Amino acid sequence: MNHVEDTIAAISTPLGRGGIGIIRISGNDAFKIMSKIFKGNKPFDKIKSHTINYGKIINLYTNEIIDEVLVSKMVAPNTFTREDVVEINTHGSIIALKNILGLITKLGARVAEPGEFTKRAFLNGRIDLSQAEAVMDLINSKTDNEFKASISQLDGKLSKKLSKIRKRLIELIAHIEVTIDYPEYDIEEVTDKEIEDSLINTRDDIINIINTYEKGKIIRHGINMVIVGRPNVGKSSLLNELSGKNKAIVTDIPGTTRDIIEEYVNIGGISVKLVDTAGIRDTCDVVEKIGVQKSKKELEKSDLAVILIDASSSLQKEDVDILKSINNKNMVVLLNKIDLVDDTSKIKQDVKSIVDVDILEISVLNEDGISDFEAYIKDKFLKGDIVANDEVILTNVRHKSLLENAKNDIQRAIDEKSLNMPLDIITIDIKEAAYNIGEITGECVNDLVIHEIFSKFCVGK
Repeated sequence: MNHVEDTIAAISTPLGRGGIGIIRISGNDAFKIMSKIFKGNKPFDKIKSHTINYGKIINLYTNEIIDEVLVSKMVAPNTFTREDVVEINTHGSIIALKNILGLITKLGARVAEPGEFTKRAFLNGRIDLSQAEAVMDLINSKTDNEFKASISQLDGKLSKKLSKIRKRLIELIAHIEVTIDYPEYDIEEVTDKEIEDSLINTRDDIINIINTYEKGKIIRHGINMVIVGRPNVGKSSLLNELSGKNKAIVTDIPGTTRDIIEEYVNIGGISVKLVDTAGIRDTCDVVEKIGVQKSKKELEKSDLAVILIDASSSLQKEDVDILKSINNKNMVVLLNKIDLVDDTSKIKQDVKSIVDVDILEISVLNEDGISDFEAYIKDKFLKGDIVANDEVILTNVRHKSLLENAKNDIQRAIDEKSLNMPLDIITIDIKEAAYNIGEITGECVNDLVIHEIFSKFCVGK
């Protein structure tokens, strides 16, 4: 069984060839181990904290040099884990990294579990649980906006807002319980209106945070954008243009795309999974028919359906069928090939007569209107940039679930208050709300939840 008193070590950089590799050690024996294997201008115990020092790692059993290194020594508590920490910068050879790690573990350290360095930072009070989760979100960030949202959470903006809400609930509980338990003392009694106002304000603050989740979900997970249309309207060309790759085969032959083609791109700070589908039409071709069926299934899962229509021809039966079939989806129409026409008013009118939908004009061939389409996606799903201010964006489904529970607890307390139920009954729900918020920051969380969260981290972080 592993204990928090153990000294832990791990390779903190991805395995493979690279300019440098980093091994991290944390714990009470970190310095003792390093003093046995590091040879530099000064003995390791004479090196100052928070300095980087050149030297060599020596195998004390064979007296061989394993590698030239730069070593960072950091004395507790001013470290990430609030323990003594050493970081060894080696050449990026997997052999050197494994040999050094093997030597360190032979001298008494053990290999760290996934996320154990961050787990110790949480257990030792350097960060709370929501900040710890932000570390992994930061590592996995795929866009600037996701990175900014993770930095905001790591900086403690969510924690500070939730701590204020929880403190307000705890103070309310204390006032109520004093009023109930010590009626004979001259203590200012909390009034019914004060209780109700405090609960309503707290509930509304929680709802405001919950309402940011849809935006946060887009930032963290991105969107599924499915490109649909009849054959040969330019779907594959659009995918190639947006992704900057010639991933989809483009020909003048209708039905070229037989299967689903996927590509991940960054559009306006949003991670977008582009899905190019087979042209939707009635066909006798068995393989193409399977592709059409797959296209329809992808549409059902999409966050945004992009209907591509050839602006150089009149609206076809297949176009009409597609527009009618996804009338209830989140959708936008792109009129492609506008370089071949002078006036698009007639085809726009025809589209609008079928469904009220946003219509944009593009020419994939000439790259006209592509930037406008990208701006449209950003505005539709983000509705503004993520900026470094006090804005809190909820991106974690665990946090959302717990806040929903807290909101429901408080709403029950409000309802009970309106029914003039006893204060000690109302207090039960207020305590439950405070507990749910405490689970987000880690003040009330159990060991199983902690283990589950950190088990998803990479080793060495």
